[in-house]
Amino acid sequence: MLTTPGLFAEQLSLTPAQTEGPFYPDKLPLDTDNDLIVINDKLTPAVGTIAYVSGRVLDASGNPVRNAVVEIWQADNNGAYLHSGSGNAEKRDSNFQGFGRFLTGSKGEYLFRTIRPVPYPGRTPHIHFAVNRGSKRVLTTQLYMKDEPLNAKDGIYRGLGASSSLVTSDFAPLADSKVGELSATFDLVLGMTPNEDA
Repeated sequence: MLTTPGLFAEQLSLTPAQTEGPFYPDKLPLDTDNDLIVINDKLTPAVGTIAYVSGRVLDASGNPVRNAVVEIWQADNNGAYLHSGSGNAEKRDSNFQGFGRFLTGSKGEYLFRTIRPVPYPGRTPHIHFAVNRGSKRVLTTQLYMKDEPLNAKDGIYRGLGASSSLVTSDFAPLADSKVGELSATFDLVLGMTPNEDA
């Protein structure tokens, strides 16, 4: 729902903030690009169903926010995070980057190649997101999968109430993919103007 900018322009619904959780990487990997499937130039890719997650960072009026750093982090296909306190770190997929960053362009766009999120004890499948402007974190949230039965049992997801639709996306089969890749779109709407300095 984008409208004509101006004093009386309709506002977009803000992406709800959510907990960062305890597993933001306590040691960032050397490779922090937007492809979490392949680390540097390794030949062995991560285990899991490949998912392309893309979207835009927008202000509440629908204007793109450029030069924002979008970060994601998530558990690997075994449910282990890139964190020393992850419950099953001994099973961690050493070929999964676990964390990535992307600097938005003039249209506020971002793109990550990662894996379809998986559940682990106590949590429904999800991907953590953060948006930074300069040194300031302006949003921390999580992305969930549409029609995932475990969403109804996840306390963090249920706590969103009606706003859960703003952080839930369809991970749909990618057209023409021969290996079953998925694609999801997730726009991040911030409560700030695009020209706000960090």
